Amino acid sequence: SHRVACGQKAGRFLFLGKDFEMIPNAIDATAVKLLFTGKFKEFWKYINGSFLLSLFCGILFSIMTLAGIMQYLLEHHPIQTWAFFFGLIVASSIFILRGIKGWNLKAVLFLVFGVILGVTVCTLSPTTTPDALWFIFISGAIAICAMILPGISGAFILLLLGKYLFIMEAVTELNIGVLVLFAIGAVVGIVSFSHVLSWLLNKWHDATVTMLMGFMIGSLNKVWPWKQTLETYLDSHGVEQPLAQANVSPMQFEVLGSESHLVLAIVSCVAGFALIYVIELIGKRVQIKKEA
Repeated sequence: SHRVACGQKAGRFLFLGKDFEMIPNAIDATAVKLLFTGKFKEFWKYINGSFLLSLFCGILFSIMTLAGIMQYLLEHHPIQTWAFFFGLIVASSIFILRGIKGWNLKAVLFLVFGVILGVTVCTLSPTTTPDALWFIFISGAIAICAMILPGISGAFILLLLGKYLFIMEAVTELNIGVLVLFAIGAVVGIVSFSHVLSWLLNKWHDATVTMLMGFMIGSLNKVWPWKQTLETYLDSHGVEQPLAQANVSPMQFEVLGSESHLVLAIVSCVAGFALIYVIELIGKRVQIKKEA
């Protein structure tokens, strides 16, 4: 099951069979007091600093190693890459929704509301968003929150914000200014949002999770692999980029003069789905061993 039970120091939620500590929820007034009174050892233990450090090192390592690969795939194999994301999101939604035990009319309504919200946000959200410093900060604050949201990844949030490629380019080009600002936004975002999410999941766990999953399902139109470009713009490098796009079927995509890569897209989608399935299976086995 997917549940949250908050204690004095940190809440926990179960996602894909694995327990993750919502450590930032422990960064409260007590933690701040320990830090500024010079009790660094107690502060580190209170916030479970070792876990937090290893977690952020893992995130940093994955970004540094995968940035170039993802840039290449999105530029040269966009259909297969988007199809892979599509499979990931579908599988994540299914596994999370299966964990909801209290299905009733209210849960269904929240799910439907989440779907409508996701579709609306993705429809209204432009393909391009400002590269201004304030928006980079906000993007970091929002994207990092995905770390403590069941089933939603930071990459997915950046895709919705239209900042995934921008951040990947900043990583490969070592744009320190952008990366530092993004990191500051991430710290501010996770510290503040973890408290809000903890409260929501304690008060209305099933409703919150079903709405989040509904949002993910509604957001699938954002990662639909086959799109028709309606408007374009020139980026800062003078390269033409899509501004407004519409989803089309693979057949319509070929009529427009481009290869649909339908078979490879289906394989990529299945691979994304299978990846989540394997993680879920491994997670369940680990959980069984823990409970044995």
